[in-house]
Amino acid sequence: MVTEAGMERDGPINGYRKRSAGGARWFRRIAGLLLFVLLAPYLLILLYRIELIRPVSTPMLADLVMLRGYDRQWVEFEDISPHLVRSVMMSEDGQFCAHDGIDWAQMKLVVDDALAGETTRGASTIPMQTAKNLFLWSGRSFVRKALELPLAMASDFVWSKERMMEIYLNIAEWGPGIYGIEAAARHHFNVSASELGPKQSALLAVALPNPLERVASKPGNGMRRLANVVERRARQSGAYVTCLYGDGGR
Repeated sequence: MVTEAGMERDGPINGYRKRSAGGARWFRRIAGLLLFVLLAPYLLILLYRIELIRPVSTPMLADLVMLRGYDRQWVEFEDISPHLVRSVMMSEDGQFCAHDGIDWAQMKLVVDDALAGETTRGASTIPMQTAKNLFLWSGRSFVRKALELPLAMASDFVWSKERMMEIYLNIAEWGPGIYGIEAAARHHFNVSASELGPKQSALLAVALPNPLERVASKPGNGMRRLANVVERRARQSGAYVTCLYGDGGR
């Protein structure tokens, strides 16, 4: 026999309350998961400060998931040719030693161009590219850029400039499945990262923005011209690389 109390317990009001409680639990779980996803990169930034840890990038993880595999041989910063470091800096981020992860002057120019309806130029610094490669995804997106900026600033604050450059050069892509400067140097020029000369270094630096189409070991005329400019800038980069090779480093 069904009592009035039983009807009240199982009635529409209590059923609504149960559904509401279940919906609230799912909302809390989803919110907690999103919060964890947003905070996890910052915890990893702290973890990656430890030099014994060798991070992998999201493209490398994607290659593993797709069962393609990849070639990456970690190399310490001290074992990377200074020619390569200087070439990459002068090609990708000339103010690397001076900014806090973001080149605000270049960023302002990009914003001004966008507001004026003009074609925007690239303003990604090495910390921004490192944050994107480690924690985010490729492609143009305001959401990705909004996530990328604080991650770049946090990593630049936590890591030394030397550690930042070491991680960047060990996760950068230089061809299909070719990650890091050691694998790139051996793949393209059959030498170790420490043996790279000025011309080889400039070609590798020029290939970085589009490594799937720009092949360092098979450069066209346009790529050679860009490499000559980078090589010249690298020779004159003494004042720009003090955080890595001078007394001004952290």
